[in-house]
Amino acid sequence: MKRVFKGPHVLKPVLIIAMLCFTVFQSNGQQLKPADSGYVPVNGIKVYYEVYGEGTPLVLLHGAFMTIEGNWGQLIPELSKTRKVIAIEMQGHGHTPYSDRKLDLATLASDVDGVMNYLKVDSADVVGYSMGGSVAYQLTIKSPKRVKKLVIISSTYKSTGWAPQIANAFKNMKPEMFANSPMKTAYDAVAPDKTKWTKFIDQMLGFLATSFDMGDSNIAKITSPVLIISGDNDGLDKVELAKTYQLLGGGGSADMQPMPKSHLAVVPSQSHVGVMMQSGTILGYLDGFLK
Repeated sequence: MKRVFKGPHVLKPVLIIAMLCFTVFQSNGQQLKPADSGYVPVNGIKVYYEVYGEGTPLVLLHGAFMTIEGNWGQLIPELSKTRKVIAIEMQGHGHTPYSDRKLDLATLASDVDGVMNYLKVDSADVVGYSMGGSVAYQLTIKSPKRVKKLVIISSTYKSTGWAPQIANAFKNMKPEMFANSPMKTAYDAVAPDKTKWTKFIDQMLGFLATSFDMGDSNIAKITSPVLIISGDNDGLDKVELAKTYQLLGGGGSADMQPMPKSHLAVVPSQSHVGVMMQSGTILGYLDGFLK
């Protein structure tokens, strides 16, 4: 197999594809049909959403290249037993049409804010995985009253939160790596316009290669309780992860001071994809934190 990167930490194309798309097929499909679904006109595009269950609102934000079913299929049936689950598909993903509109975290967070407005949800708990976690950070910074509790799964608020080899992988991805991939199959299954695949991939690769930093000071200002969930080998820089937790008020000694309202969970022997596949573990963390 031809190597794409040089140096001691090398990622082959097949590993990158696995990292990004294996989760698409981690579930056997949702067993529930949404109580409500549709499109919200916001910021010049139409954003697709699905609603399950009743109770306190819980917003789910998926990872890059993914869909509601691919990311949350195993979790929604359980979460919707006690919560009103609102799952959103972001620009160009799943049922949400491709758009030439510039793709950035601030705009995606504004889209989420618009969907909440449309559904008359003043505030909610928010869970974001990978790219969705970065969007969730941005939403919390820009619209703090929207977010009651925040759950970040295998994600960061700045590019340097990723280990260097992962940051380099994002910058070196090529469109041909996605040809005939499971992601292409999933896209073709639900995308409103399948002819936009190539443009979507090009747009996403540009988005992933763009550096971002929401600012340490903005993270330190977050007043919502935050649960960070990370695999011990999920590609996040664990030194930066510890610093993030400290910015959120954690990392001290709870024997000498009150337990912080924000929590950190590092799941052993898990990759970026693998941590999301631990449905029982994730549900246990969510159940304890969101009560």
